[in-house]
Parts: sequence; structure tokens; C-alpha cells
Amino acid sequence: MMKKINIIIADDEELFRKGIRFLLEREANLTISFEAENGKELIDFISNTEEKPDIILMDLKMPEINGVEATKIIHKKHPEIKIIALTSFDGKSFITNMIDVGASSYLLKNTSPKMVVHTINEVSDKGFYYDEKVLKIIHENIISSSGKRIKSDLDKKLLSKREIDVLELICDQYTTAEIADKLFISPRTVEGHRNNLLLKTQSKNVAGLVIYGIQKKLIEITPDFNL
Repeated sequence: MMKKINIIIADDEELFRKGIRFLLEREANLTISFEAENGKELIDFISNTEEKPDIILMDLKMPEINGVEATKIIHKKHPEIKIIALTSFDGKSFITNMIDVGASSYLLKNTSPKMVVHTINEVSDKGFYYDEKVLKIIHENIISSSGKRIKSDLDKKLLSKREIDVLELICDQYTTAEIADKLFISPRTVEGHRNNLLLKTQSKNVAGLVIYGIQKKLIEITPDFNL
């Protein structure tokens, strides 16, 4: 039985909110707990509700508080909540900004309903999901960025061999349970290694670890690469 995923939709267009809600509620494992029409309403709801969402579908352009600022605020207070940008903006700066503030995925509003559902399930399962276009933008940004975004080469003293093993498997899209099976350790131990990796690499979330993996060439971006 698939686990239930609790979702909030944040978008200032009511017609879009109702449409995406209708599509998602046809899926047995997806429930919509709240709709917010701006970032302030979203933040207020999360601050006051006991049942936090698993995932937020976040528009970028909203009144009061926009999606980028709302993502930054929510990610800082509730890093366990996964945020998927769902927007009509496809510029590199928008994608880079959202990933920098902690988004786990980035989708365009002209994507298929099937891809939205797939992305939600992937983010719930693995903590991130980037398609080929987004990964290439991340890669180009890493190559063209100066100084502070580029960390030093993979430092064997920084990460233990087991942490590198776990990082490589995270980058290869394995879930916590699958990593535990492959390395003959408990899921709890995998979580411990993952928390250490987040601290040591100064990553905001699992998506950040994947970006770190690209920087360190643990992931190669090839024409047929898709995540």
C-alpha cells in the first residue's frame, strides 16, 4: 500500500489551484490539505497547523510574499517539508534561485499531469527530482560560477568512505531502504550518514547533495542523462 502524501497548493490563480487539485485527488495516495493564494497565507497556515504537509506545490509570482521568499522562510523553519516549484517561469535565474533557497524540484505549468504526479512521488520517495533541462542548468551554473559556489575537490578527509558510498547511491537515485540493502546497513544508519553529508557539504537538502555530486563529478551530465 502506497503511503499517503499530504500536499498544499500555493498559487494566486484560483482556477489553476482547483484544476491541479482535481487532477491530484484522482490519485489514491495524494491528499490536498490546503490551498493558499499567496505566500503569507501559506506561511501563516503552516505556522498554525499541527499536521504539516509533506510537499508544497509553489508558484513563484504571488502577492504579499512571493514563492522564492516563501520557500526560503519555510525551508529554514521546516526543512522536512519538500517544496516543488510549479510555475510558468522557465528562465535560468528563476530555476537557480529556487534551487538555491531549497526547492526539491522545478516544474513548468505546461508539463503533463502525469509528470506532476510522477515528480510528487519521486520527491516524496527520494527527496528530489530534476529533469534533464534543470540538471543542465545546474551544471552550467556550477561551471560558470566563481569562487563561493564551487567547493574544493572531493576531500577524502572531509567524507568517510562509507559517506562517499552513500552519496554515490543517493546520486544514483536509490531510496534510503535500497541504500541500506546495498550496503548491508540499517535505514537508520543511512539516515545518519545522510545527515552527516548535509552538514559536511553544507547542503540544504538531498537535492543539494545531488548538486554537490555533480560538482564532484559523481554524476556525469550526458545527453541521455535523466533524473
